[in-house]
Amino acid sequence: QLGESLSMNREDDPLRGEYESSTSSSDISSPKQDMGSRSSTSLLFDGVSVLETADLHHAPTTIIGHNEGEDDYPPINTFEDVKYVCYLESNKLWAIAGPIAFNILCNYGVNSFTNIFVGHIGDIQLSAVAISLSVIANFSFGFLLGMGSALETLCGQAFGAGQVDLLGVYMQRSWIILFVACFFLLPLYIFAAPVLKLLGQRADIADLAGEFTIQVIPQMFSLAINFPTQKFLQAQSKVGVLAWIGFGALIIHIGVLYLFISVFRWGTAGAATAYDISAWGIAVAQVVYVVGWCKDGWKGLSWSAFKDIWGFVRLSIASAVMLCLEIWYFMTIIVLTGHLSDPVLAVGSLSICMNINGWEGMLFIGINAAISVRVSNELGSAHPRAAKYSVVVTVIESLGIGVLCAVIVLATRNHFAIIFTNSEEMRKAVAHLASLLGITMILNSVQPVISGVAVGGGWQALVAYINLFCYYVIGLPLGFLLGYKTNLGVEGIWVGMICGTFLQTLILVFIIYKTNWNTEVEQASERMRKWGAANEALDT
Repeated sequence: QLGESLSMNREDDPLRGEYESSTSSSDISSPKQDMGSRSSTSLLFDGVSVLETADLHHAPTTIIGHNEGEDDYPPINTFEDVKYVCYLESNKLWAIAGPIAFNILCNYGVNSFTNIFVGHIGDIQLSAVAISLSVIANFSFGFLLGMGSALETLCGQAFGAGQVDLLGVYMQRSWIILFVACFFLLPLYIFAAPVLKLLGQRADIADLAGEFTIQVIPQMFSLAINFPTQKFLQAQSKVGVLAWIGFGALIIHIGVLYLFISVFRWGTAGAATAYDISAWGIAVAQVVYVVGWCKDGWKGLSWSAFKDIWGFVRLSIASAVMLCLEIWYFMTIIVLTGHLSDPVLAVGSLSICMNINGWEGMLFIGINAAISVRVSNELGSAHPRAAKYSVVVTVIESLGIGVLCAVIVLATRNHFAIIFTNSEEMRKAVAHLASLLGITMILNSVQPVISGVAVGGGWQALVAYINLFCYYVIGLPLGFLLGYKTNLGVEGIWVGMICGTFLQTLILVFIIYKTNWNTEVEQASERMRKWGAANEALDT
């Protein structure tokens, strides 16, 4: 049956039985027997298509991760084959992306409820906490998340190759690197007040923000445990537990905020304490689950975690630079807009648009993580076709979601701003920017997917260079010229930024189109050999 040949043939595939039963009564014959003789081809998946190339074939049987009896996808020749692959990959994608997106939503809620409770203390306190979380904490969050993203490549490929023992070693190695990185970030937290004053913040707000930032230093160190553990679980598609932990942490966080702020009257210190408790609660809960329920990947503390640290650091730094260049790029548009002639209206309208875009972005961050897991797992399993098919299916589905979101925004352009403001002038300004928001939402539906593919394939350094060129050599200067020299204001700045994002997406799509997936499989195998995936004896 087609389902039996197209499935990944993994004993632990939770969808395998569903796929095989769904096609048990089908009259589709075995692809190994019939696919080569079929004359009907899909323009999407075969011939000169995006998916099939002449050099795409089963990976060599000598590489790590190839096991007899585990087959890659056969070539796709008919529309029925296309539908089945889309069905298979969609289920695998959303089984991972859904829980991750929910977990991200819960984490976003921790920040939101912190601001909500602090907002009832006073306006200055709200401004101080908001500045601390959005500038200082977000900076460290993005950097440490990027550093931890190296595990998406290594753990995903090791799991796909059946080298599950190495996942725990990789995770411990990442713990060490991220803890050291936290100490390098400490001066930013300790001297947050003068840094914020240099950025133009009022002295009273900057001082209170600096005090709050020092109080949330424990939260930063929790991320050194949180992110590697999260990537460890994601690589094995154990994402349901992340969703439950995130939801539980949000509920507890709300209760602790109420206790410390509304009952004990601890003010911003209470908010900081609740923030620290919630962050460490998430980290500890994840570690407990790993130690107690992930015996295959966790074999205890190992001295092997200290081996090949420098190579691991380089991949971690490349991951961090790649992600930070993206995060800082979209933060810069707010900074540039703040220097326009009418900054209140410009920043306000742009912030509303970015807020809407951010909610859509949570879904695509989940998809980003999911496609990273899919690509890294399949490359590690020596399945080049499966890796490529998963990319194309994910890009098509994400683009469809992005177009739908853009249509909704354009259809409600004169109304959705009511959620955020009562000002008629502000609503008109937002409506004027809706078309640019729609374009951005479409681009942002594809760009995170491509970035996820890059992480899954281990291309972080290449993407970092592309981001640097497209964002900071093309996008920002063009936005500055259009915004300030042509009097287009916030629209000009945004158009320049869109041009940079479009160019980056175009280059990455071209690179993926030209990628030799057999070579990627071999490089994944070499990466595991280099860092001990072949026959390393783990010293525990």
